[in-house]
Amino acid sequence: MACSEVCKEVELKEEQEEACTKDGTIDWHGQTAIKAKSGQWTAGIIILLNQGLATLAFFGVGVNLVLFLTRVLGQNNADAANNVSKWTGTVYIFSLVGAFLSDSYWGRYKTCAIFQVIFVIGLVSLSLSSYLFLIKPKGCGDEETKCGSHSGFEIALFYLSIYLVALGNGGYQPNIATFGADQFDENDLKEGHSKVAFFSYFYLALNLGSLFSNTILGYFEDEGMWALGFWVSSGSALAALVLFLAGTTRYRHFKPSGNPLSRFSQVLVAATKKCNIDMPLDADSLFDVDGNDSSINGNRKILHTNEFKFLDKAAYISTRDIDDQKKGIYTPWRLCPVTQVEEVKCILRLLPIWLCTIIYSVVFTQMASLFVEQGAAMKVIVLNFRIPPASMSSFDILSVALFIFLYRRILDPLVSRLRKKSSRGLTELQRMGIGLIIAILAMVSAGIVECYRLKYANKDCIHCEGSSSLSIFWQVPQYAFIGASEVFMYVGQLEFFNAQTPDGLKSFGSALCMTSISLGNYVSSLLVTMVMKISTEDHMPGWIPGNLNKGHLDRFYFLLAGLTTIDLVVYIACARWYKCIKLEGKGDENDDERGSFNKV
Repeated sequence: MACSEVCKEVELKEEQEEACTKDGTIDWHGQTAIKAKSGQWTAGIIILLNQGLATLAFFGVGVNLVLFLTRVLGQNNADAANNVSKWTGTVYIFSLVGAFLSDSYWGRYKTCAIFQVIFVIGLVSLSLSSYLFLIKPKGCGDEETKCGSHSGFEIALFYLSIYLVALGNGGYQPNIATFGADQFDENDLKEGHSKVAFFSYFYLALNLGSLFSNTILGYFEDEGMWALGFWVSSGSALAALVLFLAGTTRYRHFKPSGNPLSRFSQVLVAATKKCNIDMPLDADSLFDVDGNDSSINGNRKILHTNEFKFLDKAAYISTRDIDDQKKGIYTPWRLCPVTQVEEVKCILRLLPIWLCTIIYSVVFTQMASLFVEQGAAMKVIVLNFRIPPASMSSFDILSVALFIFLYRRILDPLVSRLRKKSSRGLTELQRMGIGLIIAILAMVSAGIVECYRLKYANKDCIHCEGSSSLSIFWQVPQYAFIGASEVFMYVGQLEFFNAQTPDGLKSFGSALCMTSISLGNYVSSLLVTMVMKISTEDHMPGWIPGNLNKGHLDRFYFLLAGLTTIDLVVYIACARWYKCIKLEGKGDENDDERGSFNKV
């Protein structure tokens, strides 16, 4: 009888362990999350819908902000473009702030909720200020009707509103992707596959949200219905917030891990203090503690790796450390656990990969700048209907949707069957490499189209919109290539940084993706400036003059193709060198594949 009771207790304990998550997530009450009552696709779908609505709201402002500044506030093109660049850059800076607060103190749920409230307040303030003060006379702000002058208070209220929008969206954006991934336990085989799929659907939701903004809202605002467009954005953001809060009891959470800057500093200082110590060959002798007692607040332990061995000195137990332990003294600035040391190593290993993604972002940013200018210089009238050059980005979004479907349903299962020792398809590093290859094709395609556009262009036109007899639909392949490359690069990048950052820095990993896009904008601007300075001579207007028909935009596209090719070579070298993070309780084989660039 006693034996039977013991067996029942063991079976009950095993059932409870199987019912709970194993990745360290907790539920709303702070208890270990139960799989059947939390997370998974119920929470995931709520977050996907939230992302789509929030993206619609954000791009409802961002897509035509430069036109608002010129038509409503009366700024010239240069000042408006400069102000939009500053505003966009601020969004990405705030993404680092949001990631820091999330990982360190607030947690991802609280951070997402707070910044979404700020986002809604900014949009409502923008809508009210536009309706009450800025759109004067009523109906102004289209191509024909000019708006009147505005007071300093009205201008200040406008800038306060759009920077609240930047703060809200910037702080929210890097956390929502990571929070969505938190809803799936990667230690569970089924949920692990769902977690990988989530990033694809997340990027699809982002693109579908922006599609509505770029088409319907873009049309309303272009026709001067600014207040209506902003109110639609406000309503969408409010709906996103309400939907997010409605799923509160269903979410899974990771505990915030404290300030990572102090943890990083402790490792560097401790290693420097012991720089003259000869390290033992046995890594088992290094200092380590249980997860609940570590400085990383109970997150999963990271196993020791052999890279950056100098940092291992921070975990070496010296004679002085032994004496301090006998006295009950522990000094984190002299002795750090292995997990804390490996956290620093993880970030150092990620940096070369991250740097290689910046050139790709340079290519990506051309879609919103030079692609539009190139399209404006082509034949834009089709069947008596004028096609806005910026609306061609719809083909990019459609391409993203198509290639996500092709990758998830065809390519990934096919590669999985071809690989002998694994059920995994292409690794994240391999997909990012493919994204770079497709980006090269996009630039070559754009360059070839430009060559033919110049062939049929009117060289002497001053206002060169529609000055070429080559149809704007010849741009479709370059937009399609960019969309395909996004599926491999940006979706792979989101998955990779989420998987390869420690539990206490997941939001920071997503923020790295956004920062890559931001730096891509800056590098693109710098590159254009350098090219124009070098290519402009006494009788030559440069490669990218005001009148594209007298320039050589094709050469700039081919230059970007060449730089991306060089970047691809460097990336392959970095990817082959990269060693993946190894968490306690996870299979080494799966980890090795995730960090591999060579296995096919």
